[in-house]
Amino acid sequence: MNYKKALQSNIFEIISTSASQLNLESYVIGGFVRDFLLQRGNAKDIDIVAIGSGIELAQKVANNLPNTPKVQVFKTYGTAMLRYNDVEVEFVGARKESYAEDSRNPVVENGTLEDDQNRRDFTINALALSLSKHNFGAILDPFNGIKDLKDGIIRTPLNPDITYSDDPLRMMRAIRFATQLNFKIEEKSLKAITKNANRIKIITNERIVVELHKILESNIPSTGFLLLEKTGLLKHILPELTALKGIDEIEGQRHKDNFYHTLEVVDNIAKHTDDVWLRWAALLHDIGKAPTKRFSKKLGWTFHGHEFEGSKMVYHLFKRLKMPLNDKMKFVQKMVFMSSRPIVLAQDTVTDSAVRRLVFDAGDYVEDLMTLCEADITTKNPKKFNKYHNNFKVVRKKIIEVEARDQVRNFQPPVSGEEIMKTFNLKPSKEIGLIKEAIKEAILEGDIPNAYDAAFNLMLKKGKELGLIAKN
Repeated sequence: MNYKKALQSNIFEIISTSASQLNLESYVIGGFVRDFLLQRGNAKDIDIVAIGSGIELAQKVANNLPNTPKVQVFKTYGTAMLRYNDVEVEFVGARKESYAEDSRNPVVENGTLEDDQNRRDFTINALALSLSKHNFGAILDPFNGIKDLKDGIIRTPLNPDITYSDDPLRMMRAIRFATQLNFKIEEKSLKAITKNANRIKIITNERIVVELHKILESNIPSTGFLLLEKTGLLKHILPELTALKGIDEIEGQRHKDNFYHTLEVVDNIAKHTDDVWLRWAALLHDIGKAPTKRFSKKLGWTFHGHEFEGSKMVYHLFKRLKMPLNDKMKFVQKMVFMSSRPIVLAQDTVTDSAVRRLVFDAGDYVEDLMTLCEADITTKNPKKFNKYHNNFKVVRKKIIEVEARDQVRNFQPPVSGEEIMKTFNLKPSKEIGLIKEAIKEAILEGDIPNAYDAAFNLMLKKGKELGLIAKN
């Protein structure tokens, strides 16, 4: 079958001409072909296989393009890349690969197109379109990848046990594609992933995190995390999550399964935000429950301080996985630490002072926190569900009112420490902190407005109580 309509961009004609000038055969392969057949929108990258030198072909293509784009060459891997109209085009020579047991980096030899298709991870990624002049647009599908696309199946071209053992990252990729595309992993593949799960240890954390991000960014992230748990991969990657699995019962009292609850929360939040870091917060919001779980006859099951414990665990988890220890990590920490605050607020009468404190503590992230907490309501009781969500509407309304009136988000005290020092002729001392704290508390409680005159008068009053004498 001919798929010339997939190759309408003039870059393919230029690659075809360049390959002819070098007496090479060339093919577009992998994700571009797969996504075209799935009608998944515009490609951001294109993989080209040359039967010969991919680097030479890239350089020839660059010379034939207007403005001669820069070619990045990766000699170690025998690949080259250039950018054309915001699309990355990567060139590689057809190759066959063999692997050592302790590494996912293969020993590479020159090969045929068949060799190159054999080394691909999945049948749906082994599809190739010819760029040769004599059969431009012809599809090469040696493993029935088109049928697997139609049937929604993730399958390896060769023995899955060898495919996954050779390069264990493919296990993560199988689960990621199943999640993104809403496909099923073929049974032999699923068993092979389970058998080889411990091989994931040879993969760098950075590569694992790339796949975790893509799973989290999908429409229904729980699909991926359920597969990661089922195959035994999750315990090697995120043991903090698998520790939440299971229900204990003592004296007839049970608690919910916090692992499955967490996945519900992640799916809920995925409907309302594309922010991957807020999705991470949803994934990790209850990780402190495993180490803080206790049972008492009086209270039943408790998880006291799980938010604080969880926020500390976020740092160690990010560090272990080599994720950024910057404002992204601090954002996730803050969301985990504050994750119960609006829920507690929504259970009671919503007071202005409680809302002021929420806005003060959450700062610019108060909207994200509310989104997280609304996603955290997974009760199947319609009455309780509606009650919580109606109360959250009240909280949101109060946030707008309080913020407009009191301006406590990213709070700056109306009276500065320097002014306190000047007024009472003080050097840096604990009294300054006591006065500033008194002003802050009075504003948050609503005893005084967030305004200079009221704060100045309270400063004078508090200074007098502390035995300080104001200058005239």
